[in-house]
Amino acid sequence: MGILLWILAGLIAGWLTGKIMKGSGYGFFVDILLGIAGALVGGFIANHLGLDAHGGFIYSTLIAVGGAIILVAILRLLKRA
Repeated sequence: MGILLWILAGLIAGWLTGKIMKGSGYGFFVDILLGIAGALVGGFIANHLGLDAHGGFIYSTLIAVGGAIILVAILRLLKRA
């Protein structure tokens, strides 16, 4: 059940990241995929920082948004290069 919640948090995170990181967007579906990948990245970073992995759905969504923002920022940097 935990992985399903991370995917749901990733879906929400992708949508939120698309709204937060304005500019040259990637489209609705790619934003959602970035949100899911961001959930994995955010979870990985949070785990290595020693943050609690069982903080609830809102906490998981915030971690996923943070990871998705990091991914979008990296993709934009790579796109410029």
